[in-house]
Amino acid sequence: MPSDRTLRIGTRASRLARWQADWVAAQLTERGHAVAIVEITTQGDREQRGPVTAIGGTGVFTKEVQSAVLAGEADIAVHSLKDLPTGQTAGLTLAATPPREEPVDALVGVPLDELPAAARIGTGSQRRRAQLKALRPDLQVAGIRGNVDTRLAKRDAGEFDAIVLAAAGLRRLGWGDRIAELLAPPRMLPAPGQGSLGIECRADDDAVIAALAALDDLPTRLGVTAERAFLAELHGGCSAPVAAWGRVADGALQLDGLVAELSGATVLRGERSVTLSDGSPRPDQVAAAVQLGADLAAELLARGAAAIVEAARAESNGS
Repeated sequence: MPSDRTLRIGTRASRLARWQADWVAAQLTERGHAVAIVEITTQGDREQRGPVTAIGGTGVFTKEVQSAVLAGEADIAVHSLKDLPTGQTAGLTLAATPPREEPVDALVGVPLDELPAAARIGTGSQRRRAQLKALRPDLQVAGIRGNVDTRLAKRDAGEFDAIVLAAAGLRRLGWGDRIAELLAPPRMLPAPGQGSLGIECRADDDAVIAALAALDDLPTRLGVTAERAFLAELHGGCSAPVAAWGRVADGALQLDGLVAELSGATVLRGERSVTLSDGSPRPDQVAAAVQLGADLAAELLARGAAAIVEAARAESNGS
């Protein structure tokens, strides 16, 4: 039930992050809550040079926002779920995963099959790099940093023949018309949590947990829980080319997973599913989603995934 308390929403200040926070604010306002936005600068925002792995990798876009909530400077943290580490942060809980945008990568510039030989492609994702190289070994895949508008400007300036971005981000910012081609699953698998928001709050803040419960979407939660369990079991992160696609379909929770060499020369794929007892998602099936992700990871580990992840991490760190 709404109260006189103003719920302070912590967020990064980028256009996409603000879109996400404003969406959450609108949902809460519609339900009668007073809200305020608290903008927070993260390490990933401050340090724009070089790859994300060079400044710490996992958590560089989330730690400061989480810290603000723990310190009582904000009540809610809104993240792109793909940026949120899989390990639970003490004192916080993932209170809501709203309905997910389609977790699809988008090529801006020229469709993949129309790119000239040795075309230069920009992406800051090792996952995208590995899958692009598997599809087109001739491509020159180079790193790119910055917010969505910065990356689009680099493409428009001719630095790249094409760039790859999340379709969800482009659509949320009104740039869906920039998409030359969707690289959809199963052709190209997304990052765990891609297209979904992760909304955290303090684990002992019952009033905020209750307010955020109305924003949670159970099919989304089951799908991303399986994906994040898969990533956690592989000890992956932003430096590892790991992809996963979880979804509720045909009365089952289905999960596709992938681990690939950065060169694209070796790609390990697997898929598993678990039937939902009555064909519908229920809260008590979250544990089954965790197990599904762990089981698929164990299968790929048995096929050599650990060595691929470690090699990719070493290459990303320049060692």
